[in-house]
Amino acid sequence: MDFSKHGIFVERTLALVKPDAINKADEIETIILKHGFTVLEKRRIILTAEQCSDFYSEHYGKKFFPSLVAFMTSAPIVAMVLAKENAIQQWRDLIGPTNSNVAKETHPDSIRALFGTNEQKNAAHGSDSAVSAEREIRFFFPNCVVEPIPTGPPATDYLEQNVNKTLIKALTALCKEKPKDPVVWLADKLIEINPYKPKLSHTVTAPSTNSE
Repeated sequence: MDFSKHGIFVERTLALVKPDAINKADEIETIILKHGFTVLEKRRIILTAEQCSDFYSEHYGKKFFPSLVAFMTSAPIVAMVLAKENAIQQWRDLIGPTNSNVAKETHPDSIRALFGTNEQKNAAHGSDSAVSAEREIRFFFPNCVVEPIPTGPPATDYLEQNVNKTLIKALTALCKEKPKDPVVWLADKLIEINPYKPKLSHTVTAPSTNSE
């Protein structure tokens, strides 16, 4: 089934945990997951001044640029690709206003309010548009290729037609067999009864005995 015909896409965005909140990265990721995001990619990295300048190139020449580069290269950061419906806006809503002091007043439950300090040391970054998200994801994850994630009726139809019957058959056999290692047994059984596994030819051609 061609899911692309149904327009099934899950939006992606880039999330950064900045140096001031790096010790809270696990806690921030827990908040991310609790809010329904899927973490597709994640890496911990220490940016060089050159990398940071490239990433924030739109701010080059502004008064705060040198201090921004110094801050962002002062400790490791965590970069993540997040996926969710309307991910870009949802993530920006979750991190809150740019200035952490404002966030504490207006969005006290936001990530910047909880973990940020001021306008620059504000704990997290989020892409501000689809164009920015694509550029920023490629910056940190150049090999990241994400296929459309099927959801809704087309996905249900596909599972019903191609997956459920085989899975039910394997689970039924598992209940009857009651093996010592059910996970490994189930995996082997699914491979055995997979109707889509490639069929290999067992024809063997005898090697020639003629010498030249």
